[in-house]
Amino acid sequence: MSDKIRLTTPRRKFLTATAALGGLQLTSPFIIKARGETPVKIGFIDPITGSLSALAVSEVEGAKWTVEQMNKKGGILGRPVQLLVEDSANDTGTGVQKAHKLIERDNVDIIMGDVNSGIAYAIMGVTSDKKVFHIVPGGHTDPITGKDCKWNTFRTCNTTAMDASAVTGELVKRFGKKWFFITPDYAYGQTLQANFVKKLTELGGTWQGDMLPISSSDFSATLIKAKAYKPDVLLNNMGGSAQINCMKQFVQFGMNKEMALGGALFEIESVRSVPKEAQAGWWCMEWYWNQPDVPLVKQFVDEISPAIGGKKPTARHWMSYVSLHAARLAAETAKSLDAVKMAHALADLELPPEVALMPGKIKYRAGDHQLMSDIFVGQVHPPGPGGPDDLFKIESTVTGEQAAGSVESTGCQITWPS
Repeated sequence: MSDKIRLTTPRRKFLTATAALGGLQLTSPFIIKARGETPVKIGFIDPITGSLSALAVSEVEGAKWTVEQMNKKGGILGRPVQLLVEDSANDTGTGVQKAHKLIERDNVDIIMGDVNSGIAYAIMGVTSDKKVFHIVPGGHTDPITGKDCKWNTFRTCNTTAMDASAVTGELVKRFGKKWFFITPDYAYGQTLQANFVKKLTELGGTWQGDMLPISSSDFSATLIKAKAYKPDVLLNNMGGSAQINCMKQFVQFGMNKEMALGGALFEIESVRSVPKEAQAGWWCMEWYWNQPDVPLVKQFVDEISPAIGGKKPTARHWMSYVSLHAARLAAETAKSLDAVKMAHALADLELPPEVALMPGKIKYRAGDHQLMSDIFVGQVHPPGPGGPDDLFKIESTVTGEQAAGSVESTGCQITWPS
């Protein structure tokens, strides 16, 4: 399965994105270095350039802020944390090369990444071989914590199976069983559509769809095909700039008046960038800033917002925050930076409320190292009374355990080094 993606992002967009990282130097790697002679080094690999750059920039913003706060409180094991950020450029080969560099030349203790599921999957092979503790903050394809799971790898974001399971019933109940998919043709999209189709057919539904490159910008042919099919729901499974372009064309074609809109993820970074007519549909949010019944969420939002330009944090900021604190908790519980000891320590360790930032008991499940976090299902809408980032209404909450099913169903069988 190939995930090599041609770069299409213009230089202006790259400079805009990197400027959002808070004035970090514009040459790779971006480095945040705390004082201290023996820092804990964390390598962070993400597609800062390419069609998923907006999501990656949020993850890096979240990581930068979290490390700064962590160092103010003693770092990890009493040592300062040094964050080394590398750009995978949305290319699998580049991501693997950066993982080797961070491990073999920079001697990092921990690796995190990548937004692109295919790159995250490929990096797993490197970290497992090198016996380096690895957390995937935001790459969703199922095999990472499924049939190809590794002893050293943990994942913070949901699997595609979890997101599909959480939202399919609502879409069928509210709109109908005839669906059309627009899906990116790489690891994430392939597993996501397969999970949606499985759930939909179980409910007696029918479907058509197209799989397109994640770098696609012109969706006219696919939208004409969808319009002719007359589905009850159009599921836009694209991500980043591709999803934004598809949403804009969906509105231009007047299709928002003809069919419902929905899917797994319509991330806040993308919702901000589409016309208000496309700020619609039923989706999952893997974390959301407006949780009035969880007091610690407001504290987190108030503290991080000034560091990210006054915006509300998104799920991507949260994914980095949780991943970095999970690594800290693993090291402190194990009293070691040894990858095997850290992995054993983090398995089934319940995250404290100030780290989880959501209701329920949140932990990385021991059997597959998948975070069992709550999934918020609801409606995207134009900005509401809560301000420009008031873009989603939570209608129901699905627990991670409900959405994920059993460890056995994932196909994961963790083999530990001897």
